[in-house]
Amino acid sequence: MEVKTWPVRKENVVALQRAEMRMVRWICGIKLKDRFRSKELRERLGIDDIALVLQKNRLHWCGHVLQKEDDCVKKCMEYEVEGPRPRERPKGLERGCQRALSSM
Repeated sequence: MEVKTWPVRKENVVALQRAEMRMVRWICGIKLKDRFRSKELRERLGIDDIALVLQKNRLHWCGHVLQKEDDCVKKCMEYEVEGPRPRERPKGLERGCQRALSSM
């Protein structure tokens, strides 16, 4: 089984949130000019924000990768890349996932 994943950009998350809220308002029968908060509408339907769902799914996948013994993705975590790293990227996937899992 081949699993494909890619990083989600801020623009993608914003587009997903807008589409989700359009659907939530449509389900609730509320127009944008009625000025209801998104949080209230999501609570009414009992759903989480799409950004939170994406984050949980990424962490869930990361947990599976960390538990596997012999996995090509886990082997890739051991590779060292030469050259400067951007400041916002964590040093390793494993540390970033463990930190995020411990905060939940």
